[in-house]
Amino acid sequence: MKTLKNLTIVALLLTATITNAQIFEKLGKRAEKAMERTVERRVEKETTKSTDRVLDSVIDAPKKSKKQKKRERKGKRNEGFSIGGPSTDSGNDNSNGNRSKNEIKANSNFDFQPGNTAIFEDDFNRDNAGDFPAKWDTNGSGEIVTVNGEKWFRLANSSMFIPMIGQNLPENYTIEFDLLTTGVDNKTSSQAIVALFLSDNNKYEKGKNWSMVELSPCQFIHSPGAVEKVVNGTREMRNQVGKDYRNQINGKSKISIAVNKTRMRVWLDDNKIIDIPRLVPDEITNFKIGTRGLRDERGKDEIHIDNFRIAKSGEDNRSKLLTEGKLSTNAILFNSGSATIKSGSESILKEIADAMKSAPEIKIQIIGHTDSDGDSNSNLQLSKDRAASVKDMLVTQYGISASRLVTDGKGESISVADNGSSSGKAQNRRVEFIKMQTN
Repeated sequence: MKTLKNLTIVALLLTATITNAQIFEKLGKRAEKAMERTVERRVEKETTKSTDRVLDSVIDAPKKSKKQKKRERKGKRNEGFSIGGPSTDSGNDNSNGNRSKNEIKANSNFDFQPGNTAIFEDDFNRDNAGDFPAKWDTNGSGEIVTVNGEKWFRLANSSMFIPMIGQNLPENYTIEFDLLTTGVDNKTSSQAIVALFLSDNNKYEKGKNWSMVELSPCQFIHSPGAVEKVVNGTREMRNQVGKDYRNQINGKSKISIAVNKTRMRVWLDDNKIIDIPRLVPDEITNFKIGTRGLRDERGKDEIHIDNFRIAKSGEDNRSKLLTEGKLSTNAILFNSGSATIKSGSESILKEIADAMKSAPEIKIQIIGHTDSDGDSNSNLQLSKDRAASVKDMLVTQYGISASRLVTDGKGESISVADNGSSSGKAQNRRVEFIKMQTN
């Protein structure tokens, strides 16, 4: 009986143990699932928080001030502001892992080079505040004012201002000056204009032959502006600038102008906004600045200039190649008796490349020439090799398609100067670029 009782107790204990184990197993599984659900809820909660923070940063972000927006827009300026400016040559990839920083910079849109012989300069430091500057003339009014400790020439409305340079303008020259606009706002008229004139006289009227670039400090709409050409009293051209330069002309900026015979280029800061091959008529003698459409209220729409300079410059090789169809240069330098191009030749090569990029339909023949030193057969081969080196440089360093370039060499056979002198030999060692006829 006692044995039976003991067996019963053992059986009950075993049953309880098995039951407890099953219960613990179930509890364990439930706990595991509960933990999984907890983890899921936490992940979901944290994800929601992160999403909310992102949304909050977008929806509730503090509004940017007008100055901040202006700075951001200024940082996104398009460098392609030009009329008739260089376009991308589609015939070749411009990327080159061996290209130097200077060469990359050389492809910048700001390729203005100031003239090296000054014709007229005025920083207004010798003029007294409140006076009209001594070196200028006008049919209106203006005065010297001080802005942040610097003297500026404030231009009155509806007036023509003429620098008294004392001579006619040369064929090739540059004009530079600082421009300061103050008091321009959303009420500045779209007819508010600062006009840059090239004229055939030094009087207050435009003349019979003139060209003009109009710039406007208008702020409430896409900045108006135009270019115009008049020959013998008849308008030959008038086109809109068509670029939005509101941010640049609001405040202090730099105007740079390059004139090469008939070609005129204008930069506002480092952006080229005008580049027209035949904008300038013949018989041009003077530069003038005109104003109109400004509010006459003091402190509104005020136009100032400073650091004004006109300087004579050299011939524009790019314009000569495009308009005359031929360019001969001694500025491409080679090692003696070699076809290796030396440093210092980059400027002229860039001008040739820019000309071809601005007229992507043209093809160029490159012809090498030598002096008479050495064997004539060797000189013939050297001239051909040098032309090939120039082609290779234009293709690999400046992105011109090889299919647009043809090379040849004439050796010493076509001289342009006496080979009996060192200066004559230097003239004969040249490279010619000839625009080829296209069907």
